[in-house]
Amino acid sequence: MFSVLNLQSLLGLVVIVGACWALSENRRAFPWRLALGAVAVQAGLVLALFAIPGSQGLLAAITGAVDGLAMATNQGARFVFGYLAGGDQPYSVTNQPALFTFAFQVLPLILVISALSALLWHWRVLKWITHGFGFLFQRTMGLGGASALAVAANIFLGMIESPIVIRAYLDKLTRSELFLMMVVGLATVAGSTMVAYAAILGPVMANAAGHVLVASIISAPAGVLLARIIIPETPGQGGAHADYDSALKYDSAIDAIVKGTSDGLMVVLNISAVLIVFVALVALVNVMMGGLWLFDGPVTVERLLGWLFMPVAWLTGVEWAEAGKAGWLLGVKLTLTEFVAFIELGKVPAGEMSERTRMLMTYALCGFANIGSVGITVTGLSVLMPERREEVLGLVWKALFGGFLATLMTAAVVGAMPAAIFR
Repeated sequence: MFSVLNLQSLLGLVVIVGACWALSENRRAFPWRLALGAVAVQAGLVLALFAIPGSQGLLAAITGAVDGLAMATNQGARFVFGYLAGGDQPYSVTNQPALFTFAFQVLPLILVISALSALLWHWRVLKWITHGFGFLFQRTMGLGGASALAVAANIFLGMIESPIVIRAYLDKLTRSELFLMMVVGLATVAGSTMVAYAAILGPVMANAAGHVLVASIISAPAGVLLARIIIPETPGQGGAHADYDSALKYDSAIDAIVKGTSDGLMVVLNISAVLIVFVALVALVNVMMGGLWLFDGPVTVERLLGWLFMPVAWLTGVEWAEAGKAGWLLGVKLTLTEFVAFIELGKVPAGEMSERTRMLMTYALCGFANIGSVGITVTGLSVLMPERREEVLGLVWKALFGGFLATLMTAAVVGAMPAAIFR
């Protein structure tokens, strides 16, 4: 049965699309067919993974796989870091939750998944899955072969690794196609971080791994739609053909594992550095505002973000009573990265947030669209296509806006669907 909250999510969907149309470089070229197709693809994928008989078994298998990867990773982390990674403690423990250490218990998971992803790519398993999604996006949304492949790769690879898949075609992409690739890269997450998010939410959310996986998949068509609305393709241009012979190759299985681990290490270092710097900057701003009080409490960045994003969270389908907390999480994602936001979401006890709000926030947070990713996007694409660096710089802030709204659109689409299908 539909409820007021479902209609609220539908309103949010209209507002999100309208906001992108207001910033469009050509408002007369609104892609009506793509809009209907993107929403249909999103809804269809959600139904396929949650409502079809037997889907619960698949979700259970995904959750089991994530749990198994986390357990195996923990064994390796304990071997290297000992009790810091949750091994036998050399002293009596009176506060068990305080033993959780992000650096030693979450980040190592990224290394293992990065190596495993590279191995599966070398064995062509992940490559064929990516090609399948690329074919789906090419047929349902009218993308060119190169753009469709890049969009599909973004679901499983990082926002910098996916352009490598179509490196031979980067100079052939139109401005609209380049922007589309950037938006989708910011709207989705890499497979390595996807598993880490699922591990963080697992203790407080049923089917966390399934929801995180679905969130990354269905945010891709949302990113395509919003990118096409903001910068429409000029008729007769674009559509670069791709022969699907990827530039991302490994010489052997061992080479894939070694290079995948090395790439994962760079991701871990980037995440660690960005988190240290941005958390420190927010703390510094809070210190500077220490003398300000409003509504019986000190003014902090967190409170300001909560107020600012309350209506945004409400438009995704969150009840107004929880919109403050949800809005704060959206602000944390934008400024402090989605990793911090997921950690904070995982800290909220089950009884202090409704299942609907937690689910919607999982979809809304699941994307790389944060201020720190702007620098990563510019740096990575400048290396891959130095001749178009100025063009990338001119598009990146619009891409951040589109990528952030794409995850909100995903949450709104999920919020507009009957709650019964997720049980």
